[in-house]
Amino acid sequence: MSEDSHVLADHVDHSVGGFGGHAFRRFTHVSMTAVPFIYYLYGQDVADLVSIEAKQLVSIVCFLIILAEVIRLRLGIVIFGQREYEANQISALAWGGLAVSLALLLAPGEGEGLEAGIYGIPLIVGLTLVDPVMGEIKRTKQDLRLAIYVGLVVSYAVWLGCHYWLGTDIIAAILLAPLTVLGELPKTKEIDDNATMILFPLTGLMLLLPFL
Repeated sequence: MSEDSHVLADHVDHSVGGFGGHAFRRFTHVSMTAVPFIYYLYGQDVADLVSIEAKQLVSIVCFLIILAEVIRLRLGIVIFGQREYEANQISALAWGGLAVSLALLLAPGEGEGLEAGIYGIPLIVGLTLVDPVMGEIKRTKQDLRLAIYVGLVVSYAVWLGCHYWLGTDIIAAILLAPLTVLGELPKTKEIDDNATMILFPLTGLMLLLPFL
């Protein structure tokens, strides 16, 4: 088995809970697809319960995620589905929570309801769907090129689907979809792809906005 194959196998072998933990990790990742829809449809209703704005609620939740991560790291804890090495570094879950929060806080929208998520929804759904698809292809096929091609198909399906369904700008959809896939490629301990798969297209969106 090649070195790359060993690395891919480690994603399962070094997950707390083995394959069951790995499957739970993937399920949790995909289930986060619901987050932007819940936020844009019901976020303000939930925030009204404590008399704050929806974006303030997002910030509070993000602060709680950061606090929980600091405590987890101080104690060296890894939970079911996390990888063993995350005992000593910021977890993929925390990076994802931060990136999703930034997308909800910064991505512009129009009107109320789902129309307010014309960019927030594809940014987040791109992460929650493209990442597990690419990850499983790399793990089972050990084929990075195939993972990129399939990732691009899924990413364009998300972004162009949001164009037709929500009114996401077509130029933004065409240019930002590849950045979601690009965000999955860097392999570094400093930042997880759960962050870069949102931060790359979010940065591109911020730079494109003056022209849209």
